[in-house]
Amino acid sequence: MEQSYITNHLGEDRQQYFDAIAPPIIQSSNFAFHSVAHMRDKLKDEMNYPLYTRGCNPTVAILRKKIAALASGEDALVLSSGSAAVSAAVTAQVKQGDHVICVARPYSWTNKLLDKTLHRFGVNTTYIDGTDIAHFQQAILPNTTLIFLESPNSLTFELQDIEAVVQLAKANNITTIMDNSYASPIFQKPLEMGIDMTVHSATKYFAGHSDLVAGVIIGSHTHIRKIFEGAYMTFGATISPHDAWLMLRSLRTLPIRMQHIADNTEKIVRHLKQHPKVEHLYYPFDKDNPQYALAKKQMKRAPGLFSILLKANEITEVERFVDALQLFHLAVSWGGYESLVFPLCVLQTSENYSFTDRPFNLIRFSVGLDTPEELIKDLDRAFAQIAV
Repeated sequence: MEQSYITNHLGEDRQQYFDAIAPPIIQSSNFAFHSVAHMRDKLKDEMNYPLYTRGCNPTVAILRKKIAALASGEDALVLSSGSAAVSAAVTAQVKQGDHVICVARPYSWTNKLLDKTLHRFGVNTTYIDGTDIAHFQQAILPNTTLIFLESPNSLTFELQDIEAVVQLAKANNITTIMDNSYASPIFQKPLEMGIDMTVHSATKYFAGHSDLVAGVIIGSHTHIRKIFEGAYMTFGATISPHDAWLMLRSLRTLPIRMQHIADNTEKIVRHLKQHPKVEHLYYPFDKDNPQYALAKKQMKRAPGLFSILLKANEITEVERFVDALQLFHLAVSWGGYESLVFPLCVLQTSENYSFTDRPFNLIRFSVGLDTPEELIKDLDRAFAQIAV
């Protein structure tokens, strides 16, 4: 199915809503029925027929179809945040006494889910360096039921060999879930490589305008229905019809935005790669990246997220550099139209996020739709504020 058909037409039965080009926002929590028999019939499949918006909403249903197709999945669920998507997907796969293998240093709230929430209920996790398939093999226990991947992660961009992990997992009857937020289905399709489910922070590239928070889970009909009938309906972390409509709007331009952001990022990365005040560059498609060949094999391109180690002797130099930036907004998150900077030293006194295991001079950038020439000028102005 063509990407343009998915984003512009799939799931949009315009004859049902006055031939409107844009689908309507069905801003209703509840839906009525013609008769008891009609209601009884629709109750058989609350996942796909509107009864109560927590289960199925027509606007959200259009979005589910598009997202599943973009990722080469059979079905999808849309939730109120990326953390909700991870929590629902993982919780649906484990029970008391199970063991999870997870890549080291996952997204912070994934880490909290595994270490604090699920650990309380007898689910244990082993964290491994996922760059070596042997580490997965060594971590497997008789009670291992789930492997959780992030490839690449969203800070230093380590990858896993997806096909090798899938082969190992299937041989041991282990379910695989992968966070694909960094690349999105535009640049990487883990389901086509055999991953059972992907999760995304849809707040990032899917939404792309920094005006909504959402998450998605994509997989087979069987996996998605299992999540729907358990964690999804129980936790109730559903997206609003209005936010679903905003994301439908964003999907129209997703491929164009991703390509434009990737083009911009390549120009900026080339500039930083040779800069005397950059100690190290973290970017999957950097030719000096030891996993460059794997990145090229698994991903079409790398989008707008990269990190640097700034040549700095103390935190104050990092702060001076970041504070001097004018076009890169100092903020969390990424994947929107705007360009962002996030220095890890901001976590120096945080009680909720670990800082001690990261270099104080690690800085993450997210490139948006600004012209790369202006962003490079902004970076050079900031570099001028610190000594070599």
